[in-house]
Amino acid sequence: MLVEVKVPVLSESVAEATLVSWHKKAGEYVNRSENLVDVETDKVVLELPSPNAGVLAKILKNDGATVVSGEVVAMIETEAVMQPDKQPVPVSEETAVKSGTVQEIPMLMPAARKLAEENNLKATEAVAIKGTGLGGRVTKEDVQAYMASKSSAATTTVQPQSAAAVSATPSGARSERRIAMSRLRQRVAERLVQSQSTAAILTTFNEVNMQAIIDLRTRYKTEFEKEHGVKLGFMSFFVKAVVAALKKYPIVNASVEGNDIVYHDYYDIGIAVGSPRGLVVPILRDADRLSLAEIELQIADFAKRAQDGKLTIEELSGGTFSITNGGVFGSMLSTPIINPPQSAILGIHATKERPVVENGQIVIRPMNYLALSYDHRIIDGREAVLSLVAMKEALEYPMSPLLER
Repeated sequence: MLVEVKVPVLSESVAEATLVSWHKKAGEYVNRSENLVDVETDKVVLELPSPNAGVLAKILKNDGATVVSGEVVAMIETEAVMQPDKQPVPVSEETAVKSGTVQEIPMLMPAARKLAEENNLKATEAVAIKGTGLGGRVTKEDVQAYMASKSSAATTTVQPQSAAAVSATPSGARSERRIAMSRLRQRVAERLVQSQSTAAILTTFNEVNMQAIIDLRTRYKTEFEKEHGVKLGFMSFFVKAVVAALKKYPIVNASVEGNDIVYHDYYDIGIAVGSPRGLVVPILRDADRLSLAEIELQIADFAKRAQDGKLTIEELSGGTFSITNGGVFGSMLSTPIINPPQSAILGIHATKERPVVENGQIVIRPMNYLALSYDHRIIDGREAVLSLVAMKEALEYPMSPLLER
């Protein structure tokens, strides 16, 4: 009996997806629930498991095809009988190297595997790539770095040329590589252009003295980690400060729908997290009800699963306000772009010791520049500036972690 393999139901916010790479070929035997193909949306990479055991009779949509919810992408013949000597067996790295197949090499992320196949990398080369992802997984960036080093090595042997020839011909390789944007990158580009073309974006800045938070973390970090099993970081304090400001100035937590202003009486805070696929923004639901420990635990969980590609569509949907931390990469100052349909976003930067004036004296303090980008269509300068000042005050006079018990 032929059984249809359909694209899983995507969330309402996801219109379509892309088939990244098939793990099985037509004619091969598949087990029930075995992953057949990776499906990439603008938010996450999903696995499409086989609904039944049998032979993959036909693949209707190839790698790179655009698909929608419920679309049939393959057919499985459940009554087909495989000969005993043709039953699939796990492929070891040694077997994969001998067969010259890249797809069976373990630990390749879906985007990395697709890039390796597009560039005809042999299995022996794929094995040689050092993975920088979680657990040694090979990411797309690892494959790109390997290809760049390979291209550089190929140009080291150059025939002697005359001085005239050298001056007339550019030295070294001048190769170009064309790589299709991932669906996530396409969606990010689309939303950022949408944000700048539809919203009246302005940015206001302030600085915050981080000394009080640093002192709190130093004093309580050991006890906090022992009790909650997670380190006391900076982000939980920033989330708390943001929620305090949004409660004072609810317009900053609002959004625009047509000619209406929608006020949100809840606080779903998006936290920008880096992943092998690019920047993703999982949501802390009801952040006002979370303790410092709960915030730290959720952010740590988001970061880990972002590296593994395990965040769900629901966790990446919605949000009333976002926080992005360029400081982890060394950024001193930036103007973040609003994530539609939200109306504001807070940019955090690197904390550096700087000279400041206190009581007429020049002293050294750990300072951090804050940037609040906001949609001037509904948020006036007064509310924007005052809300950022409220965040600054909440950070400079933080609550002790012990008071949340």
